[in-house]
Amino acid sequence: MGDLEGLSDDARANRANWNATAAGWPADSALRNWAPEAVPQWGIFGVPEAELRALPQDLQLDGADVVELGCGTAYWSAWLARAGARPVGIDVSEAQLETARAMQARFGPEFPLIHASAEDVPLEDGAFDLAFSEYGASIWCDPYAWIPEAARLLRSGGYLVFLVGSVVGMLCAGDEDVPLGTELVRSQRDLHRIDWPDDDGIEFHLPHGKLMDLLRETGFEDVRLTEVYAPDDDGADPDEVVHYARRGWARRWPVEEIWSARLAAR
Repeated sequence: MGDLEGLSDDARANRANWNATAAGWPADSALRNWAPEAVPQWGIFGVPEAELRALPQDLQLDGADVVELGCGTAYWSAWLARAGARPVGIDVSEAQLETARAMQARFGPEFPLIHASAEDVPLEDGAFDLAFSEYGASIWCDPYAWIPEAARLLRSGGYLVFLVGSVVGMLCAGDEDVPLGTELVRSQRDLHRIDWPDDDGIEFHLPHGKLMDLLRETGFEDVRLTEVYAPDDDGADPDEVVHYARRGWARRWPVEEIWSARLAAR
């Protein structure tokens, strides 16, 4: 487990892309998300967890063992640690983990950060109560590899929670570097691997039916989908572009999806 020499070609390409681009992300992003006053929030529009309640409500975070798959700068692990959880962050990018360690040193809390692919994690079977990913393994790793690996890491009854770009968003995303439009430009039937142009990396997205089949075949049940929209009562400009979507677009259609599932007894 955890052999970086055995990375798939796609994982190797994404690792190189993230190592090259990590320094180009806004410097205040990690600082803002790691600040002690920061609260858990989801996606590109920062919708608060207190509003969405996407985490399983019967999951006791205090004392829970959590693995964040594709943790990036690990701000979600920091939020969970402040709630009493015991997180471990996994990421294939050395540059991302370097930022995470700098944030730990500046703000705390400290928790393990492991340089590995979420498709092949060097940790024991059945060690965690929650496997988590927000725009990490959830889009940068092949779901047919990382979701079974998440199941391996979970205890019976443990939860998998992850955020991805919405299916409708992916169907409206062309190859040009422009915000999401209102026309379908991609085949839903063929949705799986997206090789973005201009070295923007390789993402993986499944349509709902295939993703639900995969979760069930991997041993998950109680599958739940939370659709994420941009807030519509904040007075912000609807033409504002945040990452890849206009705010007005994301008020009409879900820009992201949060999936939750529980591992059946085994």
